[in-house]
Amino acid sequence: MTAALPREFALIGRHFRPLAAPAGLELGDDAAVLAPPGGRELVIAADAMIAGVHFPPDENPARIGQKLLRVNLSDLAAMGAAPLGYLITLAAPHDTSDAWFAGFAAGLAEDQARYGIGLLGGDTTATPGPLCLSLTILGHVAPGCAIRRRGASPGDGVWVTGTIGDGALGLAVLQGRLADASGRLVDRYRLPQPRLGLALAGIAAAGMDVSDGLVQDLGHLCRAGGLGAEIETEAVPLSPAAQAAGPDWLSACLTGGDDYELLLALPADREPALLAEAARAGVPVTRIGRFVAGSPVVAVRDAAGRAMAFGRGGWSHF
Repeated sequence: MTAALPREFALIGRHFRPLAAPAGLELGDDAAVLAPPGGRELVIAADAMIAGVHFPPDENPARIGQKLLRVNLSDLAAMGAAPLGYLITLAAPHDTSDAWFAGFAAGLAEDQARYGIGLLGGDTTATPGPLCLSLTILGHVAPGCAIRRRGASPGDGVWVTGTIGDGALGLAVLQGRLADASGRLVDRYRLPQPRLGLALAGIAAAGMDVSDGLVQDLGHLCRAGGLGAEIETEAVPLSPAAQAAGPDWLSACLTGGDDYELLLALPADREPALLAEAARAGVPVTRIGRFVAGSPVVAVRDAAGRAMAFGRGGWSHF
């Protein structure tokens, strides 16, 4: 007679084994066996999400799974990499229902199909709380073609994809501090759109994704390159929903997190190539400023050219 599986392994079999990529070996072994595409370099990143910090505790579990995967895919997009597979570590309170796991896995399954990626393995464990999730993403890129934070030069343009500020304003809506009749802001906070598919190698001199706030993340590019930057608030692309929030929310748009758009340094002679590639991929891009020689400081100027000051440049956990 075969003994019944412990609850943890039964749970893995029901909800996560169907997500396994071939290299994940049906999640039945201690590790995956993965052969990266020939002649490519691996790109690896990890992000964690905690209930009450990165999402409301009562959030739809499918959306949690999708956001966890997408914020990691955004890191690959920032490096110009294509997705290969992922591992997930999940620490859930003892009373987490089977229905929650089913919804979480369903969200992952939907996005696996959308982005052409599969589960390679991971770990599940119990915790007194809160719910803690961590995902490690693996991607690949042509040798020497990964886009780094270091590489901007004075005179390069500061460019962004999409619109800025929707994620931060979406959180404000969920907290009851802002109204959003369109629902766009909450959707952008809950389900970021990783900008995969842009062929930026040889176009962008440097780049990263905007996860902790535009001003703060631009500061990272400045420090990596040993130079400063200037951005013009009038040039920063805002969605109609963000514009409707009014000027009192401009600071939140510039310093809030969860945009997951790309932030790029671009030499002037490569602008036509970026515009052509963006048009091919159907991704809007906007020049919002320039990099300048000097100390690694981000100067933000309003419509009158006056420098703006902020209480903080972006999100920090510590």
